Amino acid sequence: MKRVVVTGMSGITSLGSDWASIEANFNASRSGIRRMDEWDRFTELNTRLAGPVPDFSVPRHWTRKQLRSMGRVSRLSVGAAERALADAGLLDDASIRDGRMGVACGSSVGSTDEIKAFGNMLLHSVADGLNANSYVRMMPHTTAANISIFFGLKGRVIPTSSACTSGSQGIGYAYEAIRFGRLPLMLAGGAEELCPTEAMVFDALYATSLKNDTPHLSPRPYDTGRDGLVIGEGAGMLVLEELEHALARGAHIHAEIVGFGSNADGQHTTRPEQATMRRAMELALEDAGLDAEAIGYVNGHGTATEQGDIAETQATSELFGKRMPISSQKSFLGHTLGACGALESWFSIEMMNSDRYVHTLNLDQVDPRCGELDYLQGEPRVMSHEYVMNNNFAFGGINTSLIFKRWR
Repeated sequence: MKRVVVTGMSGITSLGSDWASIEANFNASRSGIRRMDEWDRFTELNTRLAGPVPDFSVPRHWTRKQLRSMGRVSRLSVGAAERALADAGLLDDASIRDGRMGVACGSSVGSTDEIKAFGNMLLHSVADGLNANSYVRMMPHTTAANISIFFGLKGRVIPTSSACTSGSQGIGYAYEAIRFGRLPLMLAGGAEELCPTEAMVFDALYATSLKNDTPHLSPRPYDTGRDGLVIGEGAGMLVLEELEHALARGAHIHAEIVGFGSNADGQHTTRPEQATMRRAMELALEDAGLDAEAIGYVNGHGTATEQGDIAETQATSELFGKRMPISSQKSFLGHTLGACGALESWFSIEMMNSDRYVHTLNLDQVDPRCGELDYLQGEPRVMSHEYVMNNNFAFGGINTSLIFKRWR
């Protein structure tokens, strides 16, 4: 089987669109969460908190023809993909357009402006705002399709619209496509545009934070004082490459992907299951041929919901013991849904390579019901590890675990 390496990485977040900016904000314990005054008109929505991307603008070289099929979620994903390809030195390379490169990515939903327009047609029998590209902007695989078309990628397209595991499944399935020799290059990741409907999904479950007047104090993953999650926005993309292909062209290698595990709870659509969470991590370890002791850090899903935090950390503690360092970047960015698995994989690799691991913001007192682990609190920690794990879990009972190895 082939070895798979990461040769390009990029993302777009509420705290910046390059690692230097994002890391500076992490180090300064600066949050990307703000009060959404524009949501005040939704009187039945309780939360007013979100982590929007503040400054994303369409690059000047993108054409009107290219933009017609792209809603905001696709524009974010294409923007992140363009930067990842540039980082890999492949942006203008003919090899990405001859069938050697595919794409695996997704989002929770397509662009919601188009969903609203179709809903208006059903409610009021008018087609205002609908045109030939409306469905393309709304469809579940809009991110994957638009990336393929924008860059002329003729390899396989793997849509991974699985809510909070869209990004991590994108990376995992792209890794498997290369590992089993189907093609040597893949773009992989996920994205999400911000919409109040996403906040309402969790609001209806009594799972959103209501610290509306103190946005910098929420969310609080793993903390005894947490009161729910905060929705975020963003996109993350990695360029994955077969090792020999990367070495032949002299590519810079950020890390190697050595393990991927994914399974399903098979129990409940929204209640997490500790046993299958643990099993997903074990599957990743088995795929990598590693014992649990090899993993030096776990990037937790850390949504700041009661059931999620407790089940996830209990599963992690059962497998790795109390020595395992863990943190969640959702404390800074909010829950970016389809983007989180890709963004947190990017962060995991950057932290591994810099030997500096970001703490969980707002984690003052660990909930005693959470698993016994080494929670990173207060400030980043200097550590050196060969292997790191990134875990994500989604509605529908979907669990994912990825293992990255330091490249030497």
